[in-house]
Amino acid sequence: MANVVVVGSQWGDEGKGKFVDWLCERADIVVRFQGGHNAGHTLVVDGKVYKIRLVPSGIVRGKTSIIGNGVVLDPWALLEEIERLRAQDVKVDPSVLKIAENTTLILPFHGELDAIREAALGKNKIGTTKSGIGPAYEDKVGRRAIRVMDLRDPKTLKGKIERLLANHNALMRGLGEKEVDADQLFDQLMEVAPKILPFVDVVWKYLAEARRKGKRILFEGAQGILLDVDHGTYPFVTSSNVVAGQAAAGSGVGANAVSEVLGITKAYTTRVGSGPFPTEQLNEIGEELGQRGHEFGTVTSRKRRCGWFDAVLVRQTVTISGITGIALTKIDVLDTFKELKICVGYELDGERIDYLPAGMGDQTRVVPIYETMKGWNCKTEGARSWAELPADAIKYIKRIEELVGCPVTQLSTSPEREDTIMVKDPFDD
Repeated sequence: MANVVVVGSQWGDEGKGKFVDWLCERADIVVRFQGGHNAGHTLVVDGKVYKIRLVPSGIVRGKTSIIGNGVVLDPWALLEEIERLRAQDVKVDPSVLKIAENTTLILPFHGELDAIREAALGKNKIGTTKSGIGPAYEDKVGRRAIRVMDLRDPKTLKGKIERLLANHNALMRGLGEKEVDADQLFDQLMEVAPKILPFVDVVWKYLAEARRKGKRILFEGAQGILLDVDHGTYPFVTSSNVVAGQAAAGSGVGANAVSEVLGITKAYTTRVGSGPFPTEQLNEIGEELGQRGHEFGTVTSRKRRCGWFDAVLVRQTVTISGITGIALTKIDVLDTFKELKICVGYELDGERIDYLPAGMGDQTRVVPIYETMKGWNCKTEGARSWAELPADAIKYIKRIEELVGCPVTQLSTSPEREDTIMVKDPFDD
């Protein structure tokens, strides 16, 4: 059976929630494979709004939902989200929610450290959500992390906490901050352990058995590829790999488990926080895109920066992540524009290039080269077939396909789930 990875092809906020929800109906299992509670999806199901941050979106539709080992897990944030979902009559118990036993935990001091370091950067801040994501991933790579399975063994856990704090308390002293109390942290973890451990499972084995039975698996990514720690606009990135290849490593399946990669792509470009943004419009165009697109973060409520569609960046992420189909969103936001621009290349120090270079200095100096297209200046909102779209909107979509080298297989014309034009279901072999 086909298994599908959903990734954002830009800087996140592309509208993944709607398509993940649509695909959840076709999937048997939904897996989160990276990130933490720093990114959110908004789902609208039968008129009811659900804001999901950590639990996989399939939970709303009763599908088996898995938090994979590539995620960093704040157990207190998870419990809050579970209670919030239960209050909306969503079933959340160990029969439908499973956590990989080797998942790294976000601890209370991680968020504090995140905020302290971000504040110290001043005008050079990265734009972190201060959720403790980065420090938790640092501990994972540093081989000193506390993992979910450690909650089962209090004796071993005490030694692991001491080893962890030997690093962090030295850092806290250097920053002039209060040290973390090992006994207090142990007590906090022992208090939360019985609430979390019932959900813990050997996920790689569970998924292997599911694949043998022909179950359909949806791998749900958070954020966007341009925030990938290796392939994004470093250092203004997240602390995990966001590319589709991480779906395998972050859940414990082989690379051959993935057959389709759906890249959710906004019909213009946005990003939250600091970092390069070649097509950003700091003018009335950017304001109109932001107002019409309701561009405010799901988790942070921060205003998003807005600009024209950047085909150079999306072509790059299509290649890096092996995207097989584009789900183009928010085409209706462009309905009022008489003229549209698409970035088709960059100029860097007098030379034309067709990719975004990796160097931070080069990224800040690239100048977009635009192609101008006629806007349709009429309503596409709510269209559910190609026949309902104006000719100039179709031309815009087809030009995007040509420039990024990937077909548009789904087109979203409003936040409503039904307002979608389907060309191909990625679960179809």
